[in-house]
Amino acid sequence: MKGLNLLTLVLLIVGGLNWGLVGAFQFDLVAALFGGQDALLARVVYVLVGLSALWQIVSLMRPTSHAAAVRSP
Repeated sequence: MKGLNLLTLVLLIVGGLNWGLVGAFQFDLVAALFGGQDALLARVVYVLVGLSALWQIVSLMRPTSHAAAVRSP
């Protein structure tokens, strides 16, 4: 479970940085790397980032998950 949380966190960071680039410079790094916004691989990355956000929301809603994360070193 901890590995999945780490993976989703990394994907959210990638998504956040990508949105920052879009907002600041109108440059979509994911689309540039994977062949455009309509390319299958780019769409997969977008979907994975969205699913990662949902996973993190669910993780935050679980009281035991959040409490354990706060207590762990």
